[in-house]
Amino acid sequence: MTVALIGLGLIGGSFARDLRKSGLTTELLGVDADPAHAARALELGLVDRIVALGEAAREADALLLAVPVNAIETLLPSLLDTARDGQTVIDLGSTKLRIADAVREHPRRERYVAAHPMAGTENAGPDAALEGLFRNKTVLLCDLEWSAPDACKTALELFHAVGLKFEFMTAEQHDRHAAYVSHLSHVVAYALSLAVQSEEKAGYAVPRLAGGGFASTVRLAKSSPDMWVPIFEQNRDAILAAVAAFSDRVATFTRCLEERDWDRLDAYIREANRIRDLL
Repeated sequence: MTVALIGLGLIGGSFARDLRKSGLTTELLGVDADPAHAARALELGLVDRIVALGEAAREADALLLAVPVNAIETLLPSLLDTARDGQTVIDLGSTKLRIADAVREHPRRERYVAAHPMAGTENAGPDAALEGLFRNKTVLLCDLEWSAPDACKTALELFHAVGLKFEFMTAEQHDRHAAYVSHLSHVVAYALSLAVQSEEKAGYAVPRLAGGGFASTVRLAKSSPDMWVPIFEQNRDAILAAVAAFSDRVATFTRCLEERDWDRLDAYIREANRIRDLL
């Protein structure tokens, strides 16, 4: 199977590493709008060849879109315009509903599989690619009833090859769940980073006093706005609902402090500790 990775950063590059190791693919083609990223991906051996998008569309049996979601929304219809029978186009973006709506009535819609592997780091670019990034993680597969059986089979083979587990849902369900378990975490991390930087204007305390708890909580604030602003735009409504729910919990915490209600605060924290049963 010839696979084209469109976008050679963390997600595309990590897929390339694990697909090569799996032996499922015969050739890995790379496409990237940044010539430096393309050259580096080739140097790292992530892909066998760097090609133009049109060449990838002609030669690949499967195309994996690992670019920001606004770029996916633009590229996907044109890729489906030229999609041939037996070819599979898979998007790996962090939002689904708006992308799905962009091609819902496309005559070649069945060649498309909507997917979101729930894995990543705060790093970007080809050097961020990690072997084993997806092992035992979950890929969310959306609206598969709209995809051809052979396209679904190809997608499942590729995801199985890199170690992903499967969950199935609608695009609307995906965006609601992703707002809480992925997107809200980034909102909180960005806000925490800004709050601490504003308070510690001299920059003294952050590098010299911050411990592991702060570092792990704020890690996501290092994530690129090029990736995340389009996610916030596309999933705005669900993220606003998640932020409102979070803000209510912060308000409760604040009242406990203001009213010196330590018993209520103790119970509140114990309730939060139940996350241990889920993770």
